Amino acid sequence: MKREYDVVVVGGGTAGITAAVQAGRAGAHTLLIEKNAMLGGTMTVGGINAPAHFFAWGQQIIGGIGWELVRRTLEETGHPVPTPEFSRDNNKPTHLAMDKTIFAALCDNALLDADVDLLFHAMPASATFQDDSWSLYVCTKTGLQRTSAKVLIDTTGDANLVTLAGFDLVRPDVVQPATLGMHCSGYDAEALDFDALRAASEKAIAAGELKTTDISWQNGDPENLLRGHGRNANHIRAPRAYTSEGKSEVEIEARQAVWRMYRFFRRQPGLENFRVDWICSEVGIRETATIRGKKTVTVQDYEAGKLYEDAVCYAFYPVDEHLNDGLGINQRTLKRHVLPTIPRAAMLPADSSFLLVAGRCVASDREANSALRVECPCMAMGQAAGAMAALSVQTGLDPEELPMNDIYALLRKHGAVVPGDITDIDDQADGSDA
Repeated sequence: MKREYDVVVVGGGTAGITAAVQAGRAGAHTLLIEKNAMLGGTMTVGGINAPAHFFAWGQQIIGGIGWELVRRTLEETGHPVPTPEFSRDNNKPTHLAMDKTIFAALCDNALLDADVDLLFHAMPASATFQDDSWSLYVCTKTGLQRTSAKVLIDTTGDANLVTLAGFDLVRPDVVQPATLGMHCSGYDAEALDFDALRAASEKAIAAGELKTTDISWQNGDPENLLRGHGRNANHIRAPRAYTSEGKSEVEIEARQAVWRMYRFFRRQPGLENFRVDWICSEVGIRETATIRGKKTVTVQDYEAGKLYEDAVCYAFYPVDEHLNDGLGINQRTLKRHVLPTIPRAAMLPADSSFLLVAGRCVASDREANSALRVECPCMAMGQAAGAMAALSVQTGLDPEELPMNDIYALLRKHGAVVPGDITDIDDQADGSDA
């Protein structure tokens, strides 16, 4: 790690990758710091390797660096690359399943090709703004090291860097539950008696041997988990996952949940050989906190498809709030032809300078955040943050002061879809007002 950088990005998930690649490609001397051993965040270590959504209403609404990496992964693994046509007849397009290992390797290459320095197994310890520059202490395996940057980008998901810098966050009293991804085998799902399994699970839950959320998002019904061979199918309460203590609690509880599930299933007919082939190395967190931004995205503006005057990217995903009481999901699909946008000011912590946020801690209310937190909007936000950071370095202007046309020009140069560019949504696209 060098002593000075133009841009430091903290967090190597989908937002951090695109932010760092964009900043590097635009000529900024950039460092990306990641606490894990692999890039990709939820896409890789969290096991949700099916990003959504790049397309809506017959149009590509998110492109650029995130789409480039996903497209290259699909091509490398021999999978067809979808076109906008596949979203024409549905207001909830299909997720794009992809190989997380190849995606992570391609992310490494993209960052190295952009001359970005990569530092794994490290976390920031402090962040101080003085004399028009950020001073950052980083905790590494060999101790604290100091570096500096003209612009910081927080893509931690939990706004950890914003917290260290002393700016306010919004932490709701109740947050969405987490999920531990896994893969299960040793049985034939088509041969299982799911009515009998539901009855058995009710007895096990009543006896305290099983929690309803161990095997299901709702009411302890194991059918979805077993038919999907694990995957994204359990819920673990995660009230304090923005702290190391809280994250430790949820990681331990998640493995206890898998153990309870394992013991229960092995006692059931047809599941005597049930096994868990692997679990993800990290629990997937859906919600912890958001920044108190210079602007806040409300669910009303999100569902109305408001085109903000400082919009930097599109987003497209239903309101998707996983409920903390074991009763499933509050989900509402977007109405016909609605295309929400994300404003620059929601990525700027209130009262901050030369500090950007991208990803699920963007300033937004809880329902809007439940849609903005997913991987494709995070990629789009990340690229926008990287572009603004590079322009701030070049001009000396704070990201809030940058002309929108300059931001758009740089984003278009690197393949991004800019809000306002889409004007010809197919009137024949079929989307119900759900």
